[in-house]
Amino acid sequence: MRDKRFTVILGACVLSFMVSEVPAQNVLLSEWHVDSGKRAVKERHFDEAEQHYFAALKEAAGAPGTRVTESIASLAELYLTEGKPEAAERLFRRALVLQERMLGREHPAVAETLKSWAALHADHGQGESAERLYTQALAIQEKTLGPEHPDVATSLNSLAILYKGRGKYDLAERLCARALAIQEKVLGPEHLDMADTLNNLAALYKTQKRNLYFVLGWYHEAEPLHERALAIREKRLGPEHPDVATSLNNLAILYNHQGKHAEAESLFKRALAIREKSLGPEHPKVAATLENYAALLWAMERPEEAEQFAARAKAIRSKQGS
Repeated sequence: MRDKRFTVILGACVLSFMVSEVPAQNVLLSEWHVDSGKRAVKERHFDEAEQHYFAALKEAAGAPGTRVTESIASLAELYLTEGKPEAAERLFRRALVLQERMLGREHPAVAETLKSWAALHADHGQGESAERLYTQALAIQEKTLGPEHPDVATSLNSLAILYKGRGKYDLAERLCARALAIQEKVLGPEHLDMADTLNNLAALYKTQKRNLYFVLGWYHEAEPLHERALAIREKRLGPEHPDVATSLNNLAILYNHQGKHAEAESLFKRALAIREKSLGPEHPKVAATLENYAALLWAMERPEEAEQFAARAKAIRSKQGS
């Protein structure tokens, strides 16, 4: 799955303000503030950029197609990439205060900001506060959107991933199963969101069930989930999409553990070819596929080939500094 941290940040700032149409002069003024904020970012005057962006947010409240929220998200992204989570959190806090004042504390846009704030905490190992924020967001969405809304399913998934990381496996499994049921009913059995949830559930089984008896159970439960996710992605994205490669890689790893070496090798070859073509031959995900493929080759007693793949993966990692 593609890294979604910054996509989540963007979602945090999507403010669907339910107010009357904004006068044209306010929209123009908002655009001026956005442009001024972007210039300030280029000059690395981040405090000035924040002032412009939030002025723009107030002027453009409710205006469709505004660039304001994207600009705020971009600044938050920049803070994160520069190792300044406190500054990014301040942006979310300001956005939340503004939303609650304009929309009320139980608006869906408030829930989106809470979710992104939670993601920030989760990324920095603050699991308890992340859980609290995700739970608040989920409660707002269930109340305002209904318990079977797709956004509720997305929040359930996010909370399940957090629970998995904190070792709360039973809770995580229940939330994943509920998200899957909502998506299948509301979005349909071949929606791309289904593929993500299927992979999350399969990964949960892998993490949760560790001894030999349960591992065999994991194979039984995880295999159809990975296969279904792969089928959805191939149909919806095409056979050469990077997300298809992710599903191929996941299924190949499972086949390797099952001793289905020929099937695993076929999938690894496909995954490697897709990633090299779409991401470039020195991408970290190419290295990951090479490492997994090398493990398979060792299991197949083909040490010379395994060493070649492992050496290439090591070279990529060294060049990337990972």
